[in-house]
Amino acid sequence: MKNLKTYTNEELQNIIESIGEKKFRAKQLFEWIHGKRVNQMDDITVLSKKIIEKISLNGYTVQSLSKVKRFDSKDKHTHKYLFKLEDDHVIESVLMKYHHGYSACLSTQVGCRMGCNFCASTKAGLVRNLTAGEIVDQIYQMEKDLNISISNIVLMGTGEPLDNFEEVVKFFRIVHDELGKNLGYRHITLSTCGLVPKIYELANLNIPITLSISLHSPFDDKRKEIMPIANKYSIDEIIKACKYYFNSTGRRITFEYTLIKGVNDGEREARAIGKLIKGLNAHVNLIPLNEIRESELETSTDGNVQNFKCILEKIGVNSTIRREMGLDINAACGQLRKDYMDAH
Repeated sequence: MKNLKTYTNEELQNIIESIGEKKFRAKQLFEWIHGKRVNQMDDITVLSKKIIEKISLNGYTVQSLSKVKRFDSKDKHTHKYLFKLEDDHVIESVLMKYHHGYSACLSTQVGCRMGCNFCASTKAGLVRNLTAGEIVDQIYQMEKDLNISISNIVLMGTGEPLDNFEEVVKFFRIVHDELGKNLGYRHITLSTCGLVPKIYELANLNIPITLSISLHSPFDDKRKEIMPIANKYSIDEIIKACKYYFNSTGRRITFEYTLIKGVNDGEREARAIGKLIKGLNAHVNLIPLNEIRESELETSTDGNVQNFKCILEKIGVNSTIRREMGLDINAACGQLRKDYMDAH
């Protein structure tokens, strides 16, 4: 069966017309699925039983993620979810409470094939892409579970979003639609390890989301040791793509930089980053490494983190240190899913 949650409003119009019904029925269908959040076809009372039956007979249904478990941090500001998909694979999502509202970190794939050596998400490789419906339903299930409204979304959970390009773009359309979640594009951030052709492709769509680049080193040779994707795309190519993205969308670029003790947290690296992105409308988000069992890499010391930030600021590069949340519930990407897989 094909999940109706994974189709945009326009795609639903094509589906509805293909079964001989009028196009306006698609808007009703979309609104009940993404606005009213129905969990099954029979709950869509705005459509007649005859239309519901025709939709079902053509292989369409409404499917939802099932919550396996929720983990709550001691301060109640972070909640991590394990969700089970229809094929019994498991994904994870994180909900974070800030003074400005709730932010959700969503997964876009089951597993990941990028191979970054400090990330638990990639240790078992890529299983499959998530559909747009499975991505958006992470929002719906978390909102329903805690009776809250999510105001910001980050595609920074398990998976490389640009490696699932078509479904991620459909997700943008669905979550932005005024008949559904109606979330502004500027409240969405996509984090990528740097798939250069897809950055250009995304820029050409002119969807003004925030683009976040996982950099982790200003030097190609060192970045190759940390991130295998660096063997395919150089830092220079990524910077050129970022400039193109900014010129196309007007959106400031964010660079994610995980600080690893003795690997990339020195003064030399800080100055090189400053030189690399100075003059580019960009922001550096410094992230002390969240250590995982599968790697011997250690997090940078507090002193080195602060010194790194000071050097960037003296050069004129805007930077912040990411607030560490959910450490007591293994909130680093992929840890809970891996623990679950190992136990089952």
